[in-house]
Amino acid sequence: MRPCGIRRERVIDTRMAILATHSCRRPTATCETGKRLLLHATVTGPDSRDMDTNTKRPVLRIRIVFGDEEMIGPGKAELLERIDRCGSIAAAGREMSMSYKRAWQLIGTLNAMFREPLVDSTRGGPGGGGAVLTETGRRVLALYRAFEADAAAAGAARLNDMQALLRDIPDGR
Repeated sequence: MRPCGIRRERVIDTRMAILATHSCRRPTATCETGKRLLLHATVTGPDSRDMDTNTKRPVLRIRIVFGDEEMIGPGKAELLERIDRCGSIAAAGREMSMSYKRAWQLIGTLNAMFREPLVDSTRGGPGGGGAVLTETGRRVLALYRAFEADAAAAGAARLNDMQALLRDIPDGR
């Protein structure tokens, strides 16, 4: 889980296809249900939690696109993790420097995407409101994180080769 605060990342101008590409050259895959999925994998530098260990280790940030408005990526996954930890959509959004409205919009999109909602929320008021991940929410989050790990493991050799071609950046700029 990421620490509270803003992530710091160094984006490398490279997009990497994890699976086969089709004619528009975007990476694609087909899931068990036969739906075609667009996969966007951006290679980024370390975020703030990795700064102490290795400043040159690449990290995959994968967005899985199921349709025009249906996608899940690192931001939504992080929002789900923070809701699970904080018990509040508003608090999770604040930790990510995200407006309350934006956090609710993302959760609304996620809840509408899947057969069952990922987040169950109760209204605020004198007793306070709250939000919890449903079993489906926990499963989707676990599947997304497992997919990230699988992709990183499968592409490790190519990432290492690509990393070896990077220019050294003086003074960390």
